[in-house]
Amino acid sequence: MIKLDQLYSDLADSIESLKEDPSSVKESRQVVEDALDLDEPMYGINTGFGALANKRVGKEELKQLQRNLVLSHSVGVGELIPKDISRLMLQLKIHALGLGNSGISEKTFDRLIYFSDHDLIPAMPEKGSVGASGDLAPLAHMSLPLLGYGLFWNEDGTDTIPAEKVLNEHELEPINLQPKDGLSLINGTQQMGAYGAYVLEKSLSMLKAADLIAAMSLEALQGSIKPFDERIHEIRPHEGQQQVARNVRNLLVESEILESHRDCGKVQDPYCLRCVPQVHGASRDGLRYSSQAIETELNSVTDNPLVFENGDIISGGNFHGQPLALALDHAKIALAELASISERRTYLLLKGHDGLPELLMEETGINSGFMIPQYTSASLVSENKVLCHPSSVDSIPTSLGQEDHVSMGSISALKLLEVYQNVEQVLAIELFTAAQALDFRKPLKPGKGVEIAHKFIRDAIPHADEDHYFKDDISKAVELLQNRNMVEEVEKKLTKLV
Repeated sequence: MIKLDQLYSDLADSIESLKEDPSSVKESRQVVEDALDLDEPMYGINTGFGALANKRVGKEELKQLQRNLVLSHSVGVGELIPKDISRLMLQLKIHALGLGNSGISEKTFDRLIYFSDHDLIPAMPEKGSVGASGDLAPLAHMSLPLLGYGLFWNEDGTDTIPAEKVLNEHELEPINLQPKDGLSLINGTQQMGAYGAYVLEKSLSMLKAADLIAAMSLEALQGSIKPFDERIHEIRPHEGQQQVARNVRNLLVESEILESHRDCGKVQDPYCLRCVPQVHGASRDGLRYSSQAIETELNSVTDNPLVFENGDIISGGNFHGQPLALALDHAKIALAELASISERRTYLLLKGHDGLPELLMEETGINSGFMIPQYTSASLVSENKVLCHPSSVDSIPTSLGQEDHVSMGSISALKLLEVYQNVEQVLAIELFTAAQALDFRKPLKPGKGVEIAHKFIRDAIPHADEDHYFKDDISKAVELLQNRNMVEEVEKKLTKLV
């Protein structure tokens, strides 16, 4: 699975390596220069773009062609892409160009490296790409500051600064793009790839937290450990299913609560408890596939046309986002199911099960108890069902029909982040709800892993005896998931989760 810190480190190493040895960029550029001398038609280098591919452009207009390309494609709309993802897009673009199949000019390439080295991160609107011919509109906005147009993010990512002002402060002149430069800059899948990498890395930690939260609910609801028996999962050996069952077994070692009801005679728990390995596990396997697709893409060249060592310049379709669109859609669904089953466990915790007070408060009527946070979970789970409609099944022809099938993967990418954020909120609500329920099982102790997590939660969110401002609890619970300290504490004191 993708690890964001490692990705940032690898990209930084790649950029440093290219600064020390830019031979791959120089060699691919020389292929373009040599081809220009032959004066043969080459898509996007001395021809128009898209439906205008058959229109030749004279030598004296080749630089203007590339400038016009960036300006004309800068038609993004909507909110700005977050600075962290924008930075990742810039670094991924540099890395892809540095692989030596794009033919970008050294001066333009060096200016991108300067931006990265000085954390000058272009601000880009999030919408406008159809996920084929690359993420054209967002990447065009990323390229605008090279020309002295567009915006940069300020230092803390809360506002933007005109590119012209930033360039003046750094004593930089706008770049005159060379033939092929504009096409190399805006062709590529860096928006889809950056969103995918950003969310999938965070999902790895969320998977562990989801198992831990489910184990806490299982204890609070006096659920059975039998469905997590290793033998069950050996005869249906999906990797994710086996991992989840193992995590829960490890988290519940030495549980006094389990021992207290081992012979209670209950036959089966509801699916939201009994089928945690199967549901969480399927999401793990789905996210694993998505992560592998993203990792492959991050180390690919998605420009067009492509430049090869023997002098060939070949037009192809590596810019088409279909591999990512399918993977991102799959990731949305996999994440959404974690929230769907979590909300069901939250609902079950409120029903007054086997000694738990209804709505998890002793005095209700005057108090609504934990009734309303579950409404929020239900709302977010329902919203995810809309967001998870697969963008990749849609296609609207563009460029007068020349680009007659597009991936819409950029929409998948944007919705993936929204789904992730919703799942984070739903799991946070189950987290503090399960902690409240577990309080009522005292003096019996839960499994060691659950006990460690419960104490960690209680340091941040106190037990609730009456109604209060629950939004604070949700925010604190989300923070516990985001900073990853709770899972790390369990792993440090008990065992490594998978």
